[in-house]
Amino acid sequence: METTAMNTSIISELNPLLNPLLDFSGLPRFNEIKPAHVGPAITELLATGRAVIAQVAAQTDAPTWSGFFAPLADTHEHLQRAWGQVGHLNAVCNSPELREVYNATLPLVTQYYTELGQHAGLYRQFKALRDSPSFSTLSRAQQKVINNEIRDFKLGGAELSNTDQSRFTAIRERLSSITSRFSDNLLDATNAWTYTTTDPAEVAGLPEDALAAAQATAAADHATPNGWTFTLHAPSYMPVLQYADHRPLRERLYRAHVTRAAEFGDAKLDNTPLIREIVQLRQELATLLGFASYAAYSLEAKMADTPGQVLDFLRDLARRAQPYARQDLAELQAFAHDTLGMTELAAWDYPYISEKLRVARYDFSENAVKQYFPESTVLPGMFQLIHNLYGLTVVATPAPAWHADVRFYSILDRDQRCIGQFYLDLYARSTKRGGAWMDDAITRRRTSQGIQTPVAYLNCNFAPPVGDKPAVFSHDEVITLFHEFGHGLHHLLTQIEELGVSGINGVEWDAVELPSQFMENFCWEWAVVEPMTRHVETGLPLPRALFDKMLAAKNFQSGMQTVRQIEFSLFDLHLHDDFDPNADQTALQLLDRIRREVAVIIPPDYNRFPNNFSHIFAGGYAAGYYSYKWAEVLSADAYSLFEEHGILDQPTGQRFWQEILAVGGSRPALESFIAFRGRPPNSDALLRHNGMTARAA
Repeated sequence: METTAMNTSIISELNPLLNPLLDFSGLPRFNEIKPAHVGPAITELLATGRAVIAQVAAQTDAPTWSGFFAPLADTHEHLQRAWGQVGHLNAVCNSPELREVYNATLPLVTQYYTELGQHAGLYRQFKALRDSPSFSTLSRAQQKVINNEIRDFKLGGAELSNTDQSRFTAIRERLSSITSRFSDNLLDATNAWTYTTTDPAEVAGLPEDALAAAQATAAADHATPNGWTFTLHAPSYMPVLQYADHRPLRERLYRAHVTRAAEFGDAKLDNTPLIREIVQLRQELATLLGFASYAAYSLEAKMADTPGQVLDFLRDLARRAQPYARQDLAELQAFAHDTLGMTELAAWDYPYISEKLRVARYDFSENAVKQYFPESTVLPGMFQLIHNLYGLTVVATPAPAWHADVRFYSILDRDQRCIGQFYLDLYARSTKRGGAWMDDAITRRRTSQGIQTPVAYLNCNFAPPVGDKPAVFSHDEVITLFHEFGHGLHHLLTQIEELGVSGINGVEWDAVELPSQFMENFCWEWAVVEPMTRHVETGLPLPRALFDKMLAAKNFQSGMQTVRQIEFSLFDLHLHDDFDPNADQTALQLLDRIRREVAVIIPPDYNRFPNNFSHIFAGGYAAGYYSYKWAEVLSADAYSLFEEHGILDQPTGQRFWQEILAVGGSRPALESFIAFRGRPPNSDALLRHNGMTARAA
């Protein structure tokens, strides 16, 4: 009886009516998905995938798009959608039960994709299709898909010996496991630390919003009814560093933040050994494939050609930015000494001094600006922008979600047809990983039922509403929101119908930030900003005089910010190019050397930035962090065409849509840029936008 009940249970979980992860008829059924659904659904989809692979790989007829590739695409889209929902939930509403099943299933998925990438029969069929007469009859997008697949087979170890393929598989499986653990450790270490105080002197200088949030956290945690509780999540941490007059409080939070997931805390959460192993395994993987380094392997599918080219790009940018960075630092130090009476400055002082200097120089504070950006006006303002540029309308739409705060929207074209949809999850939670990101839920493609509507996830970590007051965003947070919306538009406004190059799929990693950084520019345009502001108390829009001060302060400390990004990029690239993880030098020592080369502020010895650098150790930016600056050149240069024709010029907007957003990964990013801009990119606009040609160094 027990065995029969178990089998019946498994069978019922595989029923799409009972297992929401197996339902691909529409939007994800987030209100129904349970951890118990994950194992049965993914196991079934992996088995189906293997069966389809065996079938199409064994075909004796000449492979065709419809007979060979289409069945593979259909099957793998289902797997990607189901596993994507699991991964998304693990990132936005993490729980012990979900984490356990996610980490148990991850090796199975990794093994499957590794097997797929090394399948000799499939590889032969793809090459046969590429070399067949029918290849010339395929659309350009279809040809790009096939060529990308052949490239990825090579990068996936398809040409390795059996012995090397076994080792390659073991490396991929181990990397998937320990990079996931890196992320889990960082989230757990972040959640494990809080600080509660009842002393008003300690919280002096903090804005009312930050104090109210800290009081709400204290009350929710039952720490004390009359206290303030601070955490290491950004909405709590950043205001303390920026506004708290009590220097020991700033130092306390700074130290806790920069030592997360390091040797100073719970040994089980220390990412130090994972860093070395991740770099070792990545290097071994690249060596197996015949690359000189993991960076060289990573660049095979990017715009940049070689690590040397990227290093030259970064060092040239550093050379241009360093004089401005040194000037920024000198101004901070002089202001701290002359105005604040501070002579010996530490890392936890600089954000505080910067805010004081900003107020003194430009006569406004970020917190004062924040009161003009309630969520209720920011979102309509952002949606109005894409209506002005592209003639599109965004409307709220009911849909099941994973949390009560999540909202769902549809994008309608001029004929009121839905061309894309997205989830918006704005607020920080203890069960949600930090940062902001966009991910694809469903990708546009042509199916037997017609065109499949694309769907995206947009995620941020802003402070939620407190009491009766709506959520308010700093201008930096507004920029972050526009950035992620730009990624979303890249995915949602595609007009490509082939899965592998539709939306963000197939776009070179170092070009994928172009649409997101492009959107940031509009946050500095009065015609865009003014309509999306309303003071939370007075209801008045942002005064033009205050906006002009913000504009004057736009490039405040841009030199320091630029060299900091270059520091991270150089660390990432050297770590994956010429760093020997088996030698005596540690990753932290490498970072220290790079800081001495380019940084103007050296943090304290206990700073363990690598231990929480999840972009490169748990995200997709390994040997690719430089892409933020690389794509910033593209985005600034693209935006300069709007500056020439009018920032809300709809013909230029339509051209950007058609030549950049619509084409997805169906052609090389450089070709798309030239089609839009009329010439190759240059860095003049970036330097101008960052104020590095306007002010004396």
